Amino acid sequence: MLLALDIGNTNTVAALFDDERIVFKRRIYSDTKRTADEYTSVMRSLFRDAGVSVSDVESAVLSSVVPLLIGPFISVVVNLTGKKPLIVAPPIFDKLPIKIPETAVHQIGSDIVCNAVEAYARLRCPCIVIDFGTALTFTAISADGSVQGVAIAPGLGTAVRSLFNNTAQLPSVPLESPPDALGTNTIHSIQAGIVLGYKGLTESLTERIKSDLCAKTGCKAEDIRVIATGGLNSVIKPITDVLESVDKDLTLKGLYRISKCCAG
Repeated sequence: MLLALDIGNTNTVAALFDDERIVFKRRIYSDTKRTADEYTSVMRSLFRDAGVSVSDVESAVLSSVVPLLIGPFISVVVNLTGKKPLIVAPPIFDKLPIKIPETAVHQIGSDIVCNAVEAYARLRCPCIVIDFGTALTFTAISADGSVQGVAIAPGLGTAVRSLFNNTAQLPSVPLESPPDALGTNTIHSIQAGIVLGYKGLTESLTERIKSDLCAKTGCKAEDIRVIATGGLNSVIKPITDVLESVDKDLTLKGLYRISKCCAG
């Protein structure tokens, strides 16, 4: 089996693939203060509770947007399997089915690369990947698989926490759609600003990216597909028609596909 590790700013997701099927998936907090030994203990415990034998893990692939956690998780994989993981980083980019501009090679997030690889390999057409995570990212890919650009905004959870942490009287509220945009209490008022505001952000930025992608590559707007991922897509998906499809495991599946592209 393949161990895929998606290390994000808030959470780290560990998944085991049996061929293309995810048979195990767990989420733990991304804590740069934890040691490799601590993370190894946590992973062994998660495997044991799920009835998974560590000996079944044959290889591993790792994506991290937290530089301080790359080293510890390499050690985790070595501790568990005796082998180093494949790292999603510039040295392997020329083996992927997408093209990354030279100016972005050392700046693009590895999670964005995973999303782009899986989306393009699956759709084989111009597309936009929207990832609703700690950051909200929009990645545009042309018909030939070239990453044309990325837009980044604070994620919905990040926006709510910022409002709560930086104001004296505004509470933290659940990320749910309010009855309407005219909030008559504090909770509905914040939900109107954040949830409906991010609906507008998602829709307007998607349309602008489509327009710019058409101007830049000559594709037609109607040919551009939009796919969403990330834990908070469920907040926006019910209130917009922009998100044509959703795959919450897009990044993990991208990791699996990358491991196959780079096998051997």
